[in-house]
Amino acid sequence: MRAIRESLLAGLAGQLGHPRGVPGRAVAGVLNRVNNRTIADAVDALGPAPGDVAADFGFGGGLGLGLLLDRVGESGYVHGIEFSPDMLERCRRRHRDEPRLCLQAGSILELPLADGAIDCAITVNTLYFLPDLGRAAAELTRVLRRGGRLVIGVGDPEAMAAMPFIRALPFERHGFRLRPVAEVDAALEAAGLTVIDHRRAGDGDRAPHLLVARRDR
Repeated sequence: MRAIRESLLAGLAGQLGHPRGVPGRAVAGVLNRVNNRTIADAVDALGPAPGDVAADFGFGGGLGLGLLLDRVGESGYVHGIEFSPDMLERCRRRHRDEPRLCLQAGSILELPLADGAIDCAITVNTLYFLPDLGRAAAELTRVLRRGGRLVIGVGDPEAMAAMPFIRALPFERHGFRLRPVAEVDAALEAAGLTVIDHRRAGDGDRAPHLLVARRDR
């Protein structure tokens, strides 16, 4: 029974970080519904302007891509980077006639973009699945132009730890890491970003955090 339980936990953690197959399609829908407010608020906090080159790193179900396309307008461009081949293919089918969008496979730990290629970017609920936060912060900084902006969305760690399914199951043993906001803030600063705003996506002390950072050098 213990082996079965461990296998189920590993599978659930894997689907959250790397949705695939029939279960992955269900996960994509859930991610869009659960993250709807956080993603929309992240785009608002980012404030993309018409003509910007924007990005959503780890776009999952793809909700952020459409929101960014609306904001950058006809003269702008959006990059989407996603680790899950199934989520990537799903969004490629949905946006197959959109010339302003480039979707690529990749990880935040090694982004397939040139230095300074992006004016602004969001990444929401992705840091839990990355083993090296410092390397991720360095990559996010590298692809931003000087003056570029980044919004990172993370769940409140205390609120997440109190969730029954998180509290009951040893997710961290299967690659899911709760990230204290101070740890994320410090990693961004160490990578050369300046955190210029810290707000919540929603109301109350359990609402997800949005860290707004800028590359000044």
